[in-house]
Amino acid sequence: MLRRDTRPAPIPMTLFFSEKDMFSNWYRSDFVVKGIRFNCVEQFMMYCKAKLFADEATAKKILEAGHPRDQKALGRLVGGYDDSVWAERRTRIVTHGCYAKFSQNPSLQEALLATAGTLLVEASPYDKIWGVGLGKDDPRIKDPALWRGQNLLGHALTEVRSRLALELSMSAVTQPTYL
Repeated sequence: MLRRDTRPAPIPMTLFFSEKDMFSNWYRSDFVVKGIRFNCVEQFMMYCKAKLFADEATAKKILEAGHPRDQKALGRLVGGYDDSVWAERRTRIVTHGCYAKFSQNPSLQEALLATAGTLLVEASPYDKIWGVGLGKDDPRIKDPALWRGQNLLGHALTEVRSRLALELSMSAVTQPTYL
């Protein structure tokens, strides 16, 4: 009798982590939301965090900070911070920032759409909220059941990718071919 391999097939993944990876929140790429220019999604997220908790002074400092490391540090100083409120809102905020980043930068949009069919994974060994709590070279990263983190950034990017693909397909349908 033949034995069948019942292990699931490996899931194709797009792994990213450093600020040099275009899918990272720290990757530098300007975009504008409500007339405000942001240099990366990290800046957008920390600015929105400060605004959510009505900390105008910190919001202003975040906009003035040029490096994501400084933006993140300022985000940790937001006054009136409530973790339960932030946990409820953070994914929508980051998804909105990622949509702005990728929809306003055609080369980034093309790269994101090219990941179709793969699971987007922030391979951060340090981040168990936005990432999976494992590095790119950790063999456990190949099995989502072994992840130590939530991969919220990967989920946000997947949502943005789906939305952009839908918008692209809808515009192809509505554009007359004779123009």
